[in-house]
Amino acid sequence: MGIKEPSFTLGIEEEYLLVDKETRGLVIDPPETLMAEAKVKCGEQVTAELLRSQIEVGTKVSANIQEAHEDLVRLRSGVIEVAANHGLAPIAASTHPFSAWMSQKHTEKDRYDQLTSEMQGAARRLVICGMHVHVGIDDDELRIDLMNQMSYFLPHLLALSCSSPFWLGRDTGLKSYRLTIFDALPRTGIPERFASWAEYQRHIGILQEAGLIEDATRIWWDLRPSGRYPTLETRVMDVCTRLDDTVALASLLACVLRMLWRLRMRNQRWRLYTPMLIRENRWRAMRYSFDEGLIDLAKGMVVPFDILLEELLSLIAEDARALGCEKEVKGVHDILTRGTSAHRQLRDYELERASGANDEEALRAVVDTLITDTAEGV
Repeated sequence: MGIKEPSFTLGIEEEYLLVDKETRGLVIDPPETLMAEAKVKCGEQVTAELLRSQIEVGTKVSANIQEAHEDLVRLRSGVIEVAANHGLAPIAASTHPFSAWMSQKHTEKDRYDQLTSEMQGAARRLVICGMHVHVGIDDDELRIDLMNQMSYFLPHLLALSCSSPFWLGRDTGLKSYRLTIFDALPRTGIPERFASWAEYQRHIGILQEAGLIEDATRIWWDLRPSGRYPTLETRVMDVCTRLDDTVALASLLACVLRMLWRLRMRNQRWRLYTPMLIRENRWRAMRYSFDEGLIDLAKGMVVPFDILLEELLSLIAEDARALGCEKEVKGVHDILTRGTSAHRQLRDYELERASGANDEEALRAVVDTLITDTAEGV
């Protein structure tokens, strides 16, 4: 009996940082009424995050990228409106340009209390935001098989999403500094490989029986079978400041998964490479975004990113048509042309400094741009 085509439904989660419009710094103690007001506006699709200066939104299960896009417009605009009532604004960036993690307060919630107690300083530094994309893959075995193959493309997605070049007021030299913070936690990074769903469950079970994790939601790999839904959840990406970048990358991700499924239906598959080599590309994406290319592992050489991307877009053209997202996928060209959020932040900083602004003024200007870009398109 053949495997029917997965639903390829989409769910997108975005985490935002809340900044004070006057100081441009992270708000340490947001009004207690803010979350309640956000829930009136956005329903249960808006939730608190680990830190009080963070807020998360998640779309409904969407049949296609157009539905997800529409839902994200509503959610972003709702958070922007509620925050503005308190002199605040959300920024869709994976780190804040200058606010210090030491000053932040975590949300009072059993899950977060437990996380902070267990992870200590590694958790207290998590003033970082990401974008998580769920793609509906209904069959358990298929979910594991596609996870094994999809790992190859995680650095490509990260390279196109970078939005965290600054940390504690300094240019880190990395386009995605976020992952250096997140990787301090256990059970992060490139996912393990499993021969079957049963093998995956057996390994999760070992950690549960040992009392180390409650459930699979405590597995924080860059790509994982969701612990709550019949989806593959991609977690490697920085949160995209511009909403159209979010839409482009979610579309690309869904198309790659469909391409891998289509290969399987033809008794083909993407070659599996060692995690060591994939981690090397992951590091290059963190360090350079797409500026210095990635390793084409079949050729064993670094290839310019635009060439790799064109090859990938050619491979998924049929899938973009099938999923009705040809227009949205083409948005990745715009990311290459104008740069990621990290490129924009660094450009703005350099321009401000060149025009005579001091360091503090330049960083505040970067926040202003992040506020504007987060609201664009909503």
